[in-house]
Amino acid sequence: MREIFSMLVERLFTKYLKHKNAALLKFDEFEEFRTPVPEQGHKYLLYIHIPFCEELCPYCSFNRYKLERGVAKEYFKALDREIGLYRDQGFNFSSVYVGGGTPTVLPDEMAQILLKLKDEFTVKEISLETNPNHLVDDVVRKMKQAGVNRLSVGVQSFDDGLLKKMERFHKYGSGEEIKNKLGDLMGTFDTLNVDMIFNFPTQTLDMLEYDLEVIRGIRADQATFYPLMVSDVTRHELAKRFGKISYAQEKRFYDKISDVLDSDYSCGTAWCFSRKKGMIDEYVVDYDEYVGVGSGSFGYVNGACFANTFSLQDYSNLLNSGKLPLMAKKAFRIKDRVSYYLMMKLFSTSLDMDEAEKKFNGKFQSLLFKELAALKLYGALTQKGAKLNLTRKGRYLWVVMMREFFTGVNNFRDICRSAIDFNRLKFEGN
Repeated sequence: MREIFSMLVERLFTKYLKHKNAALLKFDEFEEFRTPVPEQGHKYLLYIHIPFCEELCPYCSFNRYKLERGVAKEYFKALDREIGLYRDQGFNFSSVYVGGGTPTVLPDEMAQILLKLKDEFTVKEISLETNPNHLVDDVVRKMKQAGVNRLSVGVQSFDDGLLKKMERFHKYGSGEEIKNKLGDLMGTFDTLNVDMIFNFPTQTLDMLEYDLEVIRGIRADQATFYPLMVSDVTRHELAKRFGKISYAQEKRFYDKISDVLDSDYSCGTAWCFSRKKGMIDEYVVDYDEYVGVGSGSFGYVNGACFANTFSLQDYSNLLNSGKLPLMAKKAFRIKDRVSYYLMMKLFSTSLDMDEAEKKFNGKFQSLLFKELAALKLYGALTQKGAKLNLTRKGRYLWVVMMREFFTGVNNFRDICRSAIDFNRLKFEGN
């Protein structure tokens, strides 16, 4: 009976989140904008988006393009100009996260950007994504010399059948080959993260158990197990390859992941398992505010979210004229800002309410008393002093929450991508 109740709550919660995220992610188009202004003495995270891949995976909703080396080389030049505009505005960055796409498609250009960042800002740590085919001596050496502390490798699964359906087998090799590459690389970086996906329609518990066996066998520093998160557009494409997407076995899979990893790993987030403290994929957890650079990136500064143009040509043209390539902005109301803070901080499994009250001028609990009471009643939270902590039950609820949040972001990305009309990007809905 208790399990049925939990399933009902999770389904209702999912419907509520879909509605809430749809409203939250309605951005305003603007042509004239003010550059985000940094807070004096505040250090920000810099997110860099590299939207190029040798081949495009069918389940990915991020802004990405098939690699053309000439276009990519010009993109890195424009990226350098964009970073310079934020530097001139007075921003300082203590941490850098590079995502994609595949950031290592042009390793020399990527290394040059990273080295320049370390010269111009007080960068203490750099996390960078890559794919298994780039785990070669030349690329690894250049990224290490450029100051990369954390290398995150997109694996998704070690099962050859799943890799073939994902169109990754012919690009990146078999699960055994990838496992051996990762094993050889352990100890090269402060943190080697293995990105995995669970809840593919044809995935079985045996397949997941094998993935977990490999993770433990190579003693991965960190493993991030994302639930399958697809936009409405990619949902149809995946259904053709895998069948209808369902969440019926998602909790069962998540419980298995937790059962296997909880003994040797601690949770950096509800779905990121680490052997030691270090950077994680969800930089939004550790940094309340961040600047996004690159086509299709997002930033969050002074309670407002900024989105860059998804058009490569518009991106380059705007920067060539000395303008930031911003496409849209969303200024959050105080209740939305507090809700966002709650979601991101508890995603890391704990929240200090004294810090939250200080940040929001004593309004944190008063604005969220209903939500906090409901979460405690459901058994998602425990409280010890000023600390809120997610229970095991709460961790899965947060997986559902973040899955729906990022699905909403992916739908927004699809709108932006579909709105690119030759050389001009028009934002739909206005």
